[in-house]
Amino acid sequence: MQASGRNAGLGLALVSACAFGGSGVAAKPLIEAGLDPLHVVWLRVVGAALVLSPLAWRHRGLLFRKPELLAGFGLVAVAGVQAFYFAALSRIPVGVALLLEYLGPALLLGYIRFVQRKPVTRAAAVGATVAVAGLACVVEIWAGLRLDPLGVLLGLAAACCQAFYFVLADRGADGDDAPDPFGVIAYGLIIGALVMSVIARPWELDWGVLARAASVGGTPVPALVLVGWVVLIATVAAYLTGVVSVRMLSPQVAGVVACLEAVVATVLAWVLLGEHLSAPQIAGAALVLGGAFIAQTSRPAPPGGEPDPAALGPGALDRGALDQEALDQERSTPDPDALDRTATTA
Repeated sequence: MQASGRNAGLGLALVSACAFGGSGVAAKPLIEAGLDPLHVVWLRVVGAALVLSPLAWRHRGLLFRKPELLAGFGLVAVAGVQAFYFAALSRIPVGVALLLEYLGPALLLGYIRFVQRKPVTRAAAVGATVAVAGLACVVEIWAGLRLDPLGVLLGLAAACCQAFYFVLADRGADGDDAPDPFGVIAYGLIIGALVMSVIARPWELDWGVLARAASVGGTPVPALVLVGWVVLIATVAAYLTGVVSVRMLSPQVAGVVACLEAVVATVLAWVLLGEHLSAPQIAGAALVLGGAFIAQTSRPAPPGGEPDPAALGPGALDRGALDQEALDQERSTPDPDALDRTATTA
């Protein structure tokens, strides 16, 4: 049952990464058609909040039970990631900003180890390192690299927000009063929509663009269809599957698997938008896939801090069986001194 649940969690994490990664191929044609990037984000978040509003009403009790969790998810996991990422884009290259944002899984491991003081599996740490190295190749960080200090800080802020997305998604999952993940997402998007309405200034949006078609790889596609894709697939489906996968796996494993989003985005841009991949990008994609595979092999430590015999290497189970056999034999062998004392007393 545990293996089945883990496989289902990995499947949902992959679906989430693919859904998030598909946002770029729909958002870029909208931006090229005349929409401001922040306006695209505003349409994305507000549209998703409207779609999930029935879930918000159904789980309205969360407003009184978990107000701090809902506020944190909306401000950090939704609005924070978007706002800091696009602010970084205005000062540093797109590839560098994307790489900085996806340092989130590595920062997440540091938070779990040094702030929460919980063990981090070696597989998760190695997987995160390999995935980050692969991301550097995917985004070709060396191409036209001119770092602006403020832009780097904004990109790191986006990474911190992304790391806390996984922390908040897992908050209270094992308790008796665990919040429903769908309700958390619904209210998080509503709060994020309110924040983005202040940042994006939607009253300046050119609504006429939405009535026209945008070019996707030379093929005209109605702008409203692209908006629908961004809202329903790249936001609603992506967040729903992503948060559930964190609950079924762990934040550290789900965080590394999420690095596949950059690979998916790059491949889809290659296929649909004609943005060809270079050899280093293909090699980087392979590294990201390898890092995600390594991370998903990690096992959580058993309760009580006891080591997992399966993780100790070949022969650990045999040694454990021999130790237990020796202990049983010692318990069953009578103590001569104890027999003498018993005889004297008699």
